[in-house]
Amino acid sequence: MSKNNTEKNSFWTKTPVVILFAFICCFLWGSAFPCIKSGYALFKVPSDDAASQILFAGIRFFFAGVMVIIAGSLINRRVLRVSVRGIPKVFGLSMFQTAGQYFFFYIGLAHATGVSSSIIEASNTFFAILIAALIFRTENLTLRKIAGCILGFVGVILVQLNGASLEVHFTLQAEGFVLISALLAAFSSSLIKRWSADEDTVALSGYQFMLGGLILAIGGACAGGHLSFSTAGAAGYLLLTYMAFISACAYTLWGLLLKYNPVSRISVFGFMNPVIGVLLSAVILGEYSQAFRLSALFSLILVSLGIIVVNRQKK
Repeated sequence: MSKNNTEKNSFWTKTPVVILFAFICCFLWGSAFPCIKSGYALFKVPSDDAASQILFAGIRFFFAGVMVIIAGSLINRRVLRVSVRGIPKVFGLSMFQTAGQYFFFYIGLAHATGVSSSIIEASNTFFAILIAALIFRTENLTLRKIAGCILGFVGVILVQLNGASLEVHFTLQAEGFVLISALLAAFSSSLIKRWSADEDTVALSGYQFMLGGLILAIGGACAGGHLSFSTAGAAGYLLLTYMAFISACAYTLWGLLLKYNPVSRISVFGFMNPVIGVLLSAVILGEYSQAFRLSALFSLILVSLGIIVVNRQKK
């Protein structure tokens, strides 16, 4: 191995570097929840206007795909592309990871709070483990993983309890759609793991973002979707650019960390996603009452413990 490659590998395996960039990724992903709801307000997208919500999502992810391909091409010093045999894989991933997942996510988030959505979306970690073990059979389902899944799902359920009355708040078009999006995200994780054996992972993700975003944008526009760019102003354009940047930057950094480190070492940092999502929803959206009530805080602890237990390795 050359000196430059050795230095590069050493850089990405240093503990301070891993912690810093993993936190940046989780902060970006966590900030997506309040940013989407803020985007609805800026672009005048009503909570019952599904077509405009889908159009908004499509534009974001198309440009996110462009950013991923540009960033990946610069890092690899070549234009990223997939083979002819990889084209069906790009289409398949786009239907699960972008078009399908975010169709449900954007509509669900319009009806659910950013706090509950942040925690429910974290369930895709546990779905991914169950799907990989029971459907794709790429790993074993151990007692440790089952215990982690139970902890996480109890946390997901707990955040839906309204105060001391223990009234369960769960509707299909709100929290239900967010949960479906998490399930589709889990399937896409197993698919990209299987298909990336013959194709570049970053290229697959970037092109499926572009195709999935295009499908969403066209579908939303044909259904009568409309975004008020004139009233959104500079703040709207900056927010849309930042939201595209979230997926592009976070995915690229996360991919580099996974490339040079064991998966378990990096994935354990995912417990920060729901925590950051809840805190940012409280600060940006003013959801203080839900973010800091006892049941929400306890659910965050359970979700975080579940992810840690799932990723914990035996000494």
